[in-house]
Order: sequence, then structure tokens, then C-alpha cells
Amino acid sequence: YLYVSSISVFSDFSAVGMDESGPLATLEDPTAEEITGQTYGGMKALSEREAQSAFPDRAIVVRPGLIVGPRDPTGRFTYWPVRIFQGGEVLAPGNHTDPVQFVDARDLAQWMVRLLEEERSGVYNATGPGSPLTIAEMLYGIRAATSADVSFTWVPASFLAEHEVRGWQHMPVWMPPSDEMAGFARIDCSKAIADGLTFRPLADTARDTGTWYDALPAEQQNVPGNFGVATERETEVLTAWHAREG
Repeated sequence: YLYVSSISVFSDFSAVGMDESGPLATLEDPTAEEITGQTYGGMKALSEREAQSAFPDRAIVVRPGLIVGPRDPTGRFTYWPVRIFQGGEVLAPGNHTDPVQFVDARDLAQWMVRLLEEERSGVYNATGPGSPLTIAEMLYGIRAATSADVSFTWVPASFLAEHEVRGWQHMPVWMPPSDEMAGFARIDCSKAIADGLTFRPLADTARDTGTWYDALPAEQQNVPGNFGVATERETEVLTAWHAREG
């Protein structure tokens, strides 16, 4: 039995390189049924325990991070290929060296099927890529998949916060690595990698995501939707940044 959990089960992201033994979230009310930002992690942790209780020696618990790629309508990664492929000046968040993690849904799914076929058991952190990746490497890697004329303007996290541009929501994938979130994008997935999790090139994920998005009917092309920033808002923030710098 394979249960798809989440790295959201962890209660503390301050530690860098956290493996599967990291501390888990709990619920103040274990009978809670409403899924919120406060209950999601605890519910996932309880669900893991239920799966392990029902299948003591045959349960596989997979904890992905951000799952990306074609057919993801949320914009949580899709925003970047769509925006970068449009070309022009792109608002880039934070420091070039800020870490990011994500996994292509196709890589994750293929690996999970293999885990079942091999009748494995245990808990796996399962995000990617295979080696540490920075936000700069991600954005430039996506740019490598297009011939569009693209430039990046890097804006510090503090300035973005002043202008109510938030990490993760408005600047997808990226989260400012504050002390309490220092390990959020530095989860240790070495166990999953050792047991066969592999990752396709970033350019392939970016290109395939953009191709899928472009083929959608116009009314379904909702990026930016819940994630990302609208063109007008991006222009406003970039204009304010240039005014401050110039």
C-alpha cells in the first residue's frame, strides 16, 4: 500500500538537510476534518500512521514537496515557464543563491509504481532535483528552453515584502530562507534517490509545461491565477525597484 503524503508533515523547517526522521506536525484536535494551512500537515501525519498501522510491513509513505509539470493548473511552477517564455524583463525574487526544490509529476509517478512493483516499504522524502538547485539556476534553466529575449531583475526579499509580494504565492517555488524556514527547500531526499528516484532535465519539464499550457483553451489559461503576479503588478514592482536604485 502506497500513501502519498507531503513534506508538510514536518513541524519544523529550521533544520537544513532534514531526513525522514524529522519531527512531525500534530493536531490540537485530532478529530478535526476541515483542511486548512494549520491542519493539513497534522492530518497528513495522522494519515501516515493509519497506513502504517493497517499495513505494518507493507506500507510505503512518500512525502513529495512541490509537484510540477504538464497538467498542473495551480500555477505553482507553471507561472515561471509561461512568464519566461513571454520574454522581456522578468521580476526575479530574493538572492540568486536561495534554494528551491520540486519534482516533475511524471518522475514521481514512475518511481512510485516501481516501489510498488518491487514491494518496498518505509518512508521516503521525495522531492528534487537530484542535487541542490538555486532559484537563479532554476530561472536561467527555464530560460534555456526558449529563444525569447529574456532578462531577469533580482529584487531582494525585503523590498518584495514592502510591496506585499510574497514568496511561494506571488513568486512561486521560492521561499525566503529565513531562520525558521532555512530547511524548507533543503529536504534530504537521498534515501529516495538511492532507491531509484530519478529526475528529468529542468528544460524538459519547463518546455513540456509551456507546450501543455499553450494548447489549453484561452478560458483555461489562468496563469497567474492563485499563484504568480499579473503583468501590471510585476511592472509596478519593477518600476518601484528601479526608482529606488536609480
